[in-house]
Amino acid sequence: MRSFLVQRRPERIAVRPQPTVARTAPPTAAPTATPKPTASPHRSPAVAPTSSIAPSARARLALIVDDCGQWLHIEEGYIALPIPLTLAILPQVRYSTRIADEAHAAGKGVMLHLPMQPIAALDPGPGKIMVSMNDETIEAQTARDIDAIPYAEGANNHEGSRATSDPRVMAAVMRVFKRRGLFFIDSRTIATTVAQRTAQEYGVPNAARDVFLDDRNTVPAVEAQLRLAAKIALKRGSAIAIGHPRPATLAAVRALYPELEREGITFVLARSLVAIDGKAPRQ
Repeated sequence: MRSFLVQRRPERIAVRPQPTVARTAPPTAAPTATPKPTASPHRSPAVAPTSSIAPSARARLALIVDDCGQWLHIEEGYIALPIPLTLAILPQVRYSTRIADEAHAAGKGVMLHLPMQPIAALDPGPGKIMVSMNDETIEAQTARDIDAIPYAEGANNHEGSRATSDPRVMAAVMRVFKRRGLFFIDSRTIATTVAQRTAQEYGVPNAARDVFLDDRNTVPAVEAQLRLAAKIALKRGSAIAIGHPRPATLAAVRALYPELEREGITFVLARSLVAIDGKAPRQ
């Protein structure tokens, strides 16, 4: 299995000045001897519209950890936390299978982090979905990527600002998810994404990211984004926040989750917040 180190900012289109902090991988756990793509300069808003999910007695917050399968000791730190969270795992990277097995054994959620073509000329990694592919090739690659992640119950997009804006590409992807009975969560890496809309058209259980946690790689910045995600959940009943296998993000989640629980937040797996046609999400 080829090692592919994905080291990047979440790729999004900006509506405000670019953050200047570059993403750097934890040096002690990163696979070696693989060139690292440059972070995409394209960014979207850090906060996206949330899914329309009816409030519950306690506000629900799903934490998704993207880019998993590369930095084992950080990812195992997330798995050790005594709260539900979901690991989105890249296919065909060094620890893909191992971290999926460990997450599942610990009762955490497991998702495929589906590599998709960005606007920038960057390689999103092994198993990528490209707009130049025909429908048959897209469906076959999507199926292989799903099969590469044991216990995957759904997926979200890795990069994908170009691919998720293409209705034909997303239709081919969603046909596979429909056949497999899997959910799809739109990471919203660009404002023109049609990923969630296409999932709805195909009857695929779906949701969308509300907050990115770690555009700025400091504990106080991540804590501020966590509080923002909690505020959205308390107001609307639920929210989805995406972070990454980074020491600052792990430290912030570890430090803040007891406070958020006291304030009325219930942490849930991502699968709990997907819905079909606006109906109540699965439990």
